[in-house]
Amino acid sequence: MLTAASALIAVLLLLGGSARVLRARGWVGSAQPGSALAVRESLALDAKRRLHLVQCGERRVVLLTGGTQDIVVGWIEDQP
Repeated sequence: MLTAASALIAVLLLLGGSARVLRARGWVGSAQPGSALAVRESLALDAKRRLHLVQCGERRVVLLTGGTQDIVVGWIEDQP
């Protein structure tokens, strides 16, 4: 039991460290400066579905993903 618990902890630490390295190098979780497409926010609605706020150039769109199909909820208009 102690071996299994220590192996689980080791795997979780490796995953956490890998995620930090990938984010720090800009490979995951952040858009490159000047890129035209970027995921700004993401919200889990339940186990399958997520809402995403995606920026495409100067415009933003809300997407619902998961379930049986992905849906464009709508474009967000910039307010003056």
